[in-house]
Amino acid sequence: MKILLLGSGELGKEFTISAQRIGQIVIAVDSYENAPAMQVAHDFEVINMLDGEALDRIVAKHQPDFIVPEIEAIRTERFYDYEKQGITVVPSAKAANFTMNRKAIRDLAAKELGLKTAKYRYATTAEELRKGVEAVGMPCVVKPLMSSSGKGQSTIKTEADIEKAWNYAVEGSRGDVVEVIVEAFVKFNSEITLLTVVQNNNPTLFCAPIGHRQERGDYQESWQPALISDKDLYKAQDMAEKVTEALGGAGLFGVEFFLADDGVYFSELSPRPHDTGMVTLAGTQNFNEFELHLRAILSLPIFEITLEKAGASAVILASENSTNPTYSGIEKIAALPKTDFRIFGKPTSRPYRRMGVALVNDSLDTPIEEVVEKARKAASLVTLNS
Repeated sequence: MKILLLGSGELGKEFTISAQRIGQIVIAVDSYENAPAMQVAHDFEVINMLDGEALDRIVAKHQPDFIVPEIEAIRTERFYDYEKQGITVVPSAKAANFTMNRKAIRDLAAKELGLKTAKYRYATTAEELRKGVEAVGMPCVVKPLMSSSGKGQSTIKTEADIEKAWNYAVEGSRGDVVEVIVEAFVKFNSEITLLTVVQNNNPTLFCAPIGHRQERGDYQESWQPALISDKDLYKAQDMAEKVTEALGGAGLFGVEFFLADDGVYFSELSPRPHDTGMVTLAGTQNFNEFELHLRAILSLPIFEITLEKAGASAVILASENSTNPTYSGIEKIAALPKTDFRIFGKPTSRPYRRMGVALVNDSLDTPIEEVVEKARKAASLVTLNS
């Protein structure tokens, strides 16, 4: 099968490696040359994926069997036409189109499916944002409708924060949609990602829940399994199954939830492997998230997903701008027991850009806090040099 991968970052790279292992052909697409997935794909294209005509051109050129989006900034309305041409859009044109925009997925979850979410409003101007803040109350969180890895996300605590939050959200927005969502702050105890695997001809499966810690709206560490009550887990699984069923198609979805004293809140959804799910590269499961996504796409039956080990991932971040980053300290990680790492191979760096990840695993009876701390310390051993 031929797969057109739209977005070629670290998640796309691991997906491509999984596809290569079972003989699939991958064409990696991104807006810059030498993106991580391009380094391991059969072929690549460099285009602006918000340019619908450029997107049409490469689809016509490569005639893929599957189109697999990895990022948000894509002219997703074109996907409906590709499906009519007989190309499988992963998970589906509807899923990709809805989840690339926070407005569509939030309205689907809250209004159509009745899932419990934070109180929210939308705004297309700073003045509308001000009114939205009045409606949901402070503190509240502002996010662009289209963004990733926490870009443009901030917290409003006082009246003085509103204009700054608006400007930051617009700067961090991807695509040509100038609109934000403002959400009431949920007093949650923890947040989880529930990797949900939707199969074409077999039951929907769930990975063990993944916990994570964020800074600047981007994850810093993730761990599996996350601590969660059976009651909350069943509720999260029920919500995840409802929203993924409504979106249609097959593949792995990263469904995010807040766990609060008054129950489980639906937060967001990604129709693809999730950054927090990189913890599965530590060998925590019988299949990592990229293998699960691929198998579901190809209609290869997945009998079960088993939790094999406790694990944690911690990001390796850049601290400065560089056009040729190099790394020191990798040998220190390599010397640690039950520890591994990935260097993504991004050709440039900037402050806080995710450049790699440290991975740690241990037995399931090991306190998860210990595993997370080991991953955090391992990641700190690596230094980027310009």
